[in-house]
Amino acid sequence: MKLKNSFFYTIRDDIKDEELISGKLLVKSGMIKKTSSGIYMFMPLGLRVKQKIEDIIRDEMNKAGASEVLMPQLIAGEFFEASGRRNAFGDDMFSLKDRYNRDYVLGPTHEELFVMAAKEKIKSYKDMPFNIYQIGNKYRDETRPRYGLIRTREFTMKDAYSFDIDEKHTKISYQKMATAYNNMFDRMGIDYRVVKADTGAMGGKLSEEYQAVTDIGEDTLVLCDKCAFSSNIEVAPVKALELEKEQPKEMEMIHTPNVHSIEDICDFLKITADKMVKTLVYNVDGEIIMALVKGNRELNETKLRKLLKAQTITLATEEELQKITDASFGSLGPVDIKVKIVIDNEVNNMSNFVTGANKTDYHFINVNVKDFEVYQTGDIVNIKEGDICPYCGGTIYFKKGIEIGNLFDLGTKYSESLGLYYLDENNQQKPVDMGCYGIGTARCMAAIIEQNHDDKGIVWPMSVAPYKVGIVVVDTKDETMMMHALKLYDTLNEMGIDTILDDRSDRVGVKFNDMELIGIPIRITIGKKISDGLIELKTRDGQMDLTCPLEEATDIIYKIIKRTN
Repeated sequence: MKLKNSFFYTIRDDIKDEELISGKLLVKSGMIKKTSSGIYMFMPLGLRVKQKIEDIIRDEMNKAGASEVLMPQLIAGEFFEASGRRNAFGDDMFSLKDRYNRDYVLGPTHEELFVMAAKEKIKSYKDMPFNIYQIGNKYRDETRPRYGLIRTREFTMKDAYSFDIDEKHTKISYQKMATAYNNMFDRMGIDYRVVKADTGAMGGKLSEEYQAVTDIGEDTLVLCDKCAFSSNIEVAPVKALELEKEQPKEMEMIHTPNVHSIEDICDFLKITADKMVKTLVYNVDGEIIMALVKGNRELNETKLRKLLKAQTITLATEEELQKITDASFGSLGPVDIKVKIVIDNEVNNMSNFVTGANKTDYHFINVNVKDFEVYQTGDIVNIKEGDICPYCGGTIYFKKGIEIGNLFDLGTKYSESLGLYYLDENNQQKPVDMGCYGIGTARCMAAIIEQNHDDKGIVWPMSVAPYKVGIVVVDTKDETMMMHALKLYDTLNEMGIDTILDDRSDRVGVKFNDMELIGIPIRITIGKKISDGLIELKTRDGQMDLTCPLEEATDIIYKIIKRTN
């Protein structure tokens, strides 16, 4: 690519409407352009990076024995009705009608169609295992698109599906995909962790996420300082401490005027938050439920939903609250209330604690679990930094992460709902066991930049850089400089080394700044020293900065690329 007559630009001004450094740098470097909230154009350099990432993904998927397909993005709504996921996606799904008033959606995911495709092959147990995948666009009407390419309304995903005769064989397919994923992200140069996660709208038996470790990210990664435990905070188990049981005291109602928050109540009563029990009220599938957690804990809605085997869970409104009590939110409690009460494991171990009294400006002290009826007990709180690891007793610490891939063991959820069956050796009909495996290609771009940048711009790993080498000509009017630059440019491209030539008439400082901004791994400068047969070679990561003979440049470049790929 020669820059002078190519569609190439960079932006000098600060980027105001991007929150993360990856978004700012991708826009500044002219790789992407936002057209509206959560929707982006990919410009030539950005598209090349995206394609490099997809090439790595495609290569590893093919090595793992998967076959590539391409699914339509316009899908009849009846497929999602059949699988029971229309309600699960809700307003996140783009819906439309055709001219005959038939219902269609823009595909948020493609399980239903992959099952439809699999039906063409699967008749008996002899037709499995196999894995099919696509790299295509998905559409989700995000309430609040944000973080540049990380949460968008239109995005590219690699999604794959394995089909097996039973759970045992799905585990083999699952592990094969896990190995392929490790290879992919290693090749991309991403620092990642594999963490347990919630299955969410996908459903199934197991979910694991590949999280790129960053200083800023949507997800909180839970890690142990002693063992290999790793989890998304949504599903990280909390080990409830065994507390010494106190002799129950007599419950007493006390006046707490204008005291509502945990902090204010603790100050008023001269106690610590671990003696408080926090009361939250939820609408769970249309039923009002009260949930109790320790005062220094945060309730985990994902855990509560799974414990109750619920589809939807939202905080109760004031109108819903008034149906069960006249008390304000700050005075809620479990005593003498006519709703189901769910308590966290830690609350079950507490004695003589403080709760709201279901009377505005009043609280109970010396409350014990025996003083109210418990519907269910379980782990319904978020783990905290400094907690004890639930597996080894080490100390928990947090990192931020960007989810770049996921693995799902779906079991027979989709095959049963969509009628995907096979005949076993005994001629008995059985549902097919499935796995699902996704990667967000644009998210990988963002994650790589979050992990690889400096104050000058992007530092692409060699494997995904739009071009591996950038040749900067100091003075394009100098025929000798241009002659050698063009010759080196042709030689490198003939060697299969993607090379960019900055033949613009701009000042050399502008060219250097642009090369650093767009993150080209190796920069060759052809200037006055070319009269002595010398060029300057500098790597973007700062590991090499030297002057060398032009005739040795190709060998040095080849060795750098071979070492870093």
